[in-house]
Amino acid sequence: MQETLKQPNEIPHNEKLLSLKYEGFKCVEISRWVICGLIGFLTGLIACFIDIVVEIVAAYKYKIVKRYIDQFVVEGGLCASVILWAILNSAFVMAGSLVVAIFEPIAAGSGIPQIKCYLNGVKIPRVVRLKTLVVKVFGVICSVVGGLAVGKEGPMIHSGAVVAAGVSQGRSTSLKKDLKIFEYFRRDTEKRDFVSAGAAAGVSAAFGAPVGGVLFSLEEGASFWNQMLTWRIFFASMISTFTLNFFRSIYNGNPGELANPGLINFGQFESGAYKLYEIPIFICMGAVGGVLGAGFNALNYWLTIFRIRYIHRSYLQVIEAILAAAATATVSYILMYCSDDCQTPGEHQAVEYPLQLFCPDGQHNSIATVFFNTPERSVRNLFHNFPGSYNSLTLFLFTFTYFFLACWTYGLTVSAGVFIPSLLLGAAWGRLIGNLLTNSGVSIFADPGKYALMGAAAQLGGIVRMTLSLTVIMVEATGNVTYGLPIMLVLMTSKIVGDYFAEGLYDIHIKLQSVPFLGWEAPATSHSFTAREVMSSPVMCFNRTEKVGTIVDVLSNTSAKHNGFPIVSDFTTNEVYLFYSTQVIKFFLHVFVERAQLKQRKLLLKDFRDAYPRFPPIQSIHVSQDERECTMDLTEFMNPTPYTVPQVNQAHRWVWGSSPPWGALRRTGVPSWVCPLPLQPYALCCRVGSGSP
Repeated sequence: MQETLKQPNEIPHNEKLLSLKYEGFKCVEISRWVICGLIGFLTGLIACFIDIVVEIVAAYKYKIVKRYIDQFVVEGGLCASVILWAILNSAFVMAGSLVVAIFEPIAAGSGIPQIKCYLNGVKIPRVVRLKTLVVKVFGVICSVVGGLAVGKEGPMIHSGAVVAAGVSQGRSTSLKKDLKIFEYFRRDTEKRDFVSAGAAAGVSAAFGAPVGGVLFSLEEGASFWNQMLTWRIFFASMISTFTLNFFRSIYNGNPGELANPGLINFGQFESGAYKLYEIPIFICMGAVGGVLGAGFNALNYWLTIFRIRYIHRSYLQVIEAILAAAATATVSYILMYCSDDCQTPGEHQAVEYPLQLFCPDGQHNSIATVFFNTPERSVRNLFHNFPGSYNSLTLFLFTFTYFFLACWTYGLTVSAGVFIPSLLLGAAWGRLIGNLLTNSGVSIFADPGKYALMGAAAQLGGIVRMTLSLTVIMVEATGNVTYGLPIMLVLMTSKIVGDYFAEGLYDIHIKLQSVPFLGWEAPATSHSFTAREVMSSPVMCFNRTEKVGTIVDVLSNTSAKHNGFPIVSDFTTNEVYLFYSTQVIKFFLHVFVERAQLKQRKLLLKDFRDAYPRFPPIQSIHVSQDERECTMDLTEFMNPTPYTVPQVNQAHRWVWGSSPPWGALRRTGVPSWVCPLPLQPYALCCRVGSGSP
């Protein structure tokens, strides 16, 4: 005998919204602002913690190595000091790599490609969990202190996104703690908006660039945007940089003196003058940055392919990271040992860890100021050291070696970013160009620091292919809007030239991870396709009342990883009636199996919010043979207004249009195409071609 199970419900979601009064909506809006403030505050605290720990531990390491180098220069046996340096670097990197490889591999890298995918609507497993944040913070500290060609700014974007995902839900599923607050925001659309704010707060904390953070989230991150979201994200970014600034001032012994807005301080470019005839030089530097960036990306692509094929086991990944740390220390030491570039410190020049080596008394080894230092301080030295601080051979050797070291490092199983290595690499060859122009004898080229700035912008733009947001970030980080126009021209040129040869680094790694990322632009040949030509059949859909066994079989089919299914009123006509989310169906099945626990009360909207985001997997739902014959009423919690697309419409207008790309297209057997907007907009409801969008 069949039994029809109607899932009871207190108030459907739409009616729940209609029941809210004016005061209720005001409270919801105030809550959004409070959450954004908390996101900015916590992101700033994390950035401050990372910065202080890296500064303390790195200073301790460099002082130990410096003492031994100075000692063995006099007594002989310098090989012992380089072994010590390599061992210390390898120990830190090994600790960071072990934690990432064993506990949370998703924490490897900068995390920016994963956050881009998440904001694009693709749910990456474990990308915004608390454990990921803890591993990320510990890993990036070990990577930077370990002397790898990495930076801590990129991972701050991932860290801010994780903070936003946790705070906006008012609970931690990892710790199994629920504060019973912000329950209204436990759905994908709200959570995605807050993650955008977290990413922007991370950029703001990294570079002291709140406006640049907003533009980064707009340009590179979020696929969905609105005007009020702009203000809330800007508020989170301002709170983030203020929090970092405030606590850094306390740590530096000057409470209230807000002079450290970001993790990296470019310093003030007070002599911000440039001549009109220097602009063509800057544009040419942008082209050089585009070529070098494309070469960097192509080389890293093949290296990543090699890693995927041959270095896929955890112990091999850790060994590679240790080898990279030891090689970085060894190469750095060899270059310092062989260099005869000795400089006398300038009047206002402070070298944190000067190495004399074989230089005369009162002088220091010039190349040591970039190798024997944290990357952020090395960038600042290249920007602001007086003309003549580095000879051309030193800059060339550093550029050549650091290019390959940075390319090797990105993709290791460590938490690390590519922003600072790119800036440092570009600043080196940019200052090299400045030296060559200065040596030409023309007085207008007497400031190599501005060429280092343009080279840094060109190299970073050539690798990551950001334009608007990176322009504002660079301008805010330098504190001088005078360079806004040349930086913009440099970044535009580097992107145009780089795109001609290869894709951006983040896009390359998104493809290598086989993530179905849906870009804004359609393929060039898609203008002639109609919706009918790109869809597959037969359709996977359900009746309004469906057998439990049929539902379980469809959801258990591993080839049918759809985010939702059309509900048809009659299989004979295939008329689309409603749309049902896969997660909701799974939850109904879970309730059906455990219905004895809920038979005394109705199924509430709160039950769905409590289960979000970890709805029960279909593998955990077991039904008996008798239960398979029961039927389930699927009229509750369905989307009654799915988007429909005529089958003759051009497909790219709907999939890659200017509006947010839709989540699923499904042929129904009649002259219409259903295009519902599910919780995860990019998780396709159907298979297009071979199964990818």
